Amino acid sequence: MRDNNIIDDITKITNAKVFCLGDLMLDKYVIGSSQRISPEGPIPILDIKKEVNMLGGVGNVARNLGTIGIKTYLIGLIGNDEIGNIIEKKIKQKNIITKLFKDNNRPTTLKTRFIANDQQILRTDKETMAPISLSLEKKILKESKKMILNSDSIILSDYGKGLLTKNILKEIISFANKNRKPIILDPKSDNLEKYKGVTILTPNINELELVAKRKLNNQSEIVKASKQIIKKCNFKHMLITRGKRGMLLVSSNNNKVISLETEAKEIYDVSGAGDTVTSFLAACLASSITITNSIKIANSAAGIVVSKSGTSVAHLSELILSLNKNINHSSKINDRLEANNIIKFWTKKKEKIGFTNGCFDYLHPGHVSLLKKAKENCTKLIVAVNSDSSVRKIKGPNRPQQNQDIRSKVLSAIKYVDLVIIFNEKSPIKLIRQIKPSLLVKGSDYKENKIVGAKLVKSFGGEILRVKIFKDFSSSLIIEEISNSSF
Repeated sequence: MRDNNIIDDITKITNAKVFCLGDLMLDKYVIGSSQRISPEGPIPILDIKKEVNMLGGVGNVARNLGTIGIKTYLIGLIGNDEIGNIIEKKIKQKNIITKLFKDNNRPTTLKTRFIANDQQILRTDKETMAPISLSLEKKILKESKKMILNSDSIILSDYGKGLLTKNILKEIISFANKNRKPIILDPKSDNLEKYKGVTILTPNINELELVAKRKLNNQSEIVKASKQIIKKCNFKHMLITRGKRGMLLVSSNNNKVISLETEAKEIYDVSGAGDTVTSFLAACLASSITITNSIKIANSAAGIVVSKSGTSVAHLSELILSLNKNINHSSKINDRLEANNIIKFWTKKKEKIGFTNGCFDYLHPGHVSLLKKAKENCTKLIVAVNSDSSVRKIKGPNRPQQNQDIRSKVLSAIKYVDLVIIFNEKSPIKLIRQIKPSLLVKGSDYKENKIVGAKLVKSFGGEILRVKIFKDFSSSLIIEEISNSSF
């Protein structure tokens, strides 16, 4: 059974500030079909249909964080080349404060995966693994320390491409611990001693077996090996990801082991799943969320991304829906007749009733901020959600991407919302006339004279509240990003 406050925790993490340092790369997917064998050799011919570029490595970590509204600081390294230019453009589109260093003597890391008939048939890597120069080390350390002081937690993403040298690791871990900033590290090395002092290490089972130098056949063996490493390297926790078998948390301070089964119904692509786990753990620890809820949230996020193609991300509404399975908020969703009875009861109790409306197709941090601000200014908040048919009238035949049941369930899970009503009209004016709210709430992108129902609400003594919007977030941008990155 899930903790009832876990949905509240998800909305809490949108206020986190996380610093990311590590190997930055571009993940390129070349997608097509293969029906023929080459006459030049026994190899398949790939008929290319689509090419997709995605941020990889620490870039995918930052992308996960930026997608759910977390203020993200990122330091990475690129070469002076076209791949580096692509990365620069992609990062600028996200909610990320970035400092990229360029090294003319090394290429930007590029991983190219060739997909035929939904199967990966080949991967090519263009990279160098040589450690960075001492002068570059000094510059990265100087900038990192500034960003760490502005952050609540730290992610070190080590893909073994040369940025996280022994000296950088030692300096950053020491500085973070002195300033009481938790560090989450995803290792790609069998030498774990260089990560001494990290808060949580997140190896997968194969990486753990390389360090242990033996096959770990069951949970007992995994726990024993992890405890030895924790003691030797002064880690607080190790979170071992086990693919289809879920994940296992082993801690230094007690004998309790937390085991979670995978949330994924079907695993499509494991690319970037480790990045997602690391991202959500850091966001949770930055928000003072319990370690138990932190790994539940990270596990659900990982379950979402492995069911998608490519190095994907988990969106806020997907996460709320995933973690909401065992929590019943359906009593908040009512038809107009029942809603009317509830509103009459609230009115008798002299509640200050607030009202807002919209499509809410893919809930994002801007929505959460608006709902929070609205609730701060009333005692009961009603959210009117456009039905699927009315969304199509407003947005066109390809919307909504999430149906009205999903959208209303997601909204009902938000603690600021007291009542959800689905309505079929393009305009909420009939509802506003029926409810007579004391407060009408919309985003600041609407001028008061353009807000539907504003004159009506003011005519019976109500107020209008325009809430500042988040420019980097909208349902349309999320849907565009999903369309551009899926295959």
